[in-house]
Amino acid sequence: MTSTLLSRRDLDFLLFEWLRVDQLSKRQRFADHTTETFADVLTLSEDLAERYFAPHYKRSDADEPTFDGQAVSVNLPDIKEALKAFADAELLGMSMDEKHGGAQVPVTVATAAFMWLQAANVSTIGYPLLTLANANLLTEFGSAEQITTFVPPMLAGRFTGTMCLSEPHAGSSLTDITTRAELQDSGTYRLFGSKMWISGGDHDLTENIVHLVLAKLPGAPAGTKGISLFIVPKFLVGADGTPVERNDVVAAGLNHKMGQRGMTNVLLNFGEGTFLPGGREGAVGYLVGEPHHGLAYMFHMMNEARLVIGAAATALGYTGYLKSVEYARNRPQGRPISADPAAPPVPIIEHPDVKRMLLAQKSYVEGALALILYCARLTDIASSSESTEERDSATLLLDLLTPVAKSWPSQWCLEANNLAIQVHGGYGYTREYDVEQHYRDNRLNPIHEGTHGIQSLDLLGRKVGQHDGAGLRALEALIANTIGEAAALDGEPAQLAAQLGSAWHRLLDVTTTLLGSDQPDLALANSALYLEAFGHIVIGWIWLEQLVAAADRTGGFYDGKRCAARYFYRYELPKTGPQLDLLNSMDTTTVECSFDGWEV
Repeated sequence: MTSTLLSRRDLDFLLFEWLRVDQLSKRQRFADHTTETFADVLTLSEDLAERYFAPHYKRSDADEPTFDGQAVSVNLPDIKEALKAFADAELLGMSMDEKHGGAQVPVTVATAAFMWLQAANVSTIGYPLLTLANANLLTEFGSAEQITTFVPPMLAGRFTGTMCLSEPHAGSSLTDITTRAELQDSGTYRLFGSKMWISGGDHDLTENIVHLVLAKLPGAPAGTKGISLFIVPKFLVGADGTPVERNDVVAAGLNHKMGQRGMTNVLLNFGEGTFLPGGREGAVGYLVGEPHHGLAYMFHMMNEARLVIGAAATALGYTGYLKSVEYARNRPQGRPISADPAAPPVPIIEHPDVKRMLLAQKSYVEGALALILYCARLTDIASSSESTEERDSATLLLDLLTPVAKSWPSQWCLEANNLAIQVHGGYGYTREYDVEQHYRDNRLNPIHEGTHGIQSLDLLGRKVGQHDGAGLRALEALIANTIGEAAALDGEPAQLAAQLGSAWHRLLDVTTTLLGSDQPDLALANSALYLEAFGHIVIGWIWLEQLVAAADRTGGFYDGKRCAARYFYRYELPKTGPQLDLLNSMDTTTVECSFDGWEV
């Protein structure tokens, strides 16, 4: 039976026919692996997804975690069972260095593998994927003792990890955090403050929770340059790594979300005196790296988490698409306009408007999946390269594409979920079908790990001009190469190549206008529109890449690829023209208008 979680055929095409991950095995870092290894990892992940994660997807939405004023409880035993099966499979750290207990499987393959689980149950897999990002930060910036103490139990599934940035009063404005850390004679720190919107921040699923917390030291520089990073475990651990004493960090309450309800989201208080280890107030914390470098360290985890969010959004959009295709093939309703009214109803997939909605979904989710895997491959190139030039180029491209890979899927795969509901008609918004939950779950992702507005400011305000535009020039060279390959194929690929070239050069012209403006506030006012146009053009390039990879291939799968690419170029890419025109005009509407005094 064909899975309605993800398409293994599409993954195989993207990984082995387009990205050629088999060639990564020629690099020393991945030399122990083969195409068979990669295929086995995908098969194992698909099996775990179908057997342990998907069956409780709807139950985890209905049976939410609870808070009794003192403790947070995850009441559904299926969640713990699934996490145990995942831990027993030893997949969590598969892409990490062998010296840290990993297997050095390419991140590209690991990302594809994890997406099976994200498509099956985005809430349950959220606990270990957040833990992995936490562990990766510690292996990069933590001390040897910190790594030894906390990373192995996280990879074994005994501990989970979080990231604690936002505060109730400050939200995304990290400049304004007030959590403070005070140095003790022992060399540890005591933390005081509150953190809000902490995914996995408290639960009873594992022995311990390792919080990575941003805080400020007394006398620290103002703004983000004065932020430090601390490990604050829920339980202090003994010399053997066993939890021994409760730390002074407690849940103050659960946030009740519209989606992803199976994963806890809490307000945490540090240093309220609820627990007083050693008889002294404050949550015990351990400084990571150097003081005042905390935000730079945290960006290592945040950027990884942004790609995980993009992957989650893609997986949710993809499974919703597959389920709406299955429904449309099996739901008889209506007839062609010219048909005999007495003729039997036809499957709704035969109606042009339903085809339009399915094509739109396909163009969004398969384009997003390719983008996410492409970014993962850049990570592999950077980590395995013996050439400084190749490593720097891959890193520049990944930096440039990260805000797009986070935001574009979380916007357009959400729209795919919206269309999946529409394809189902009235059944689509009932709880008997998965698609309404997919939409609710996915609606969180445009906010998770930085809103569209934050990502757009990062893209236009920093990334496109960073290093004198080096990342943008690297992307331009890749796009030009793809356009050249497609143009050589003649026919439709050549036509689409010309269309992409026109859109790309228009984007470059507008980018030059915006970056050259002497009114930076005005230039950035519509950065979200810039991000959307930039993302659509990048996805246009990704679709052209897929067409080139499928150029000499025949069969229904490849025909579907060509049809989806055609749809994207005819229905979606042209939307960027009016957007770029508006951006180029430096329109002042959003800057000049004020809600003060309006009657609303």
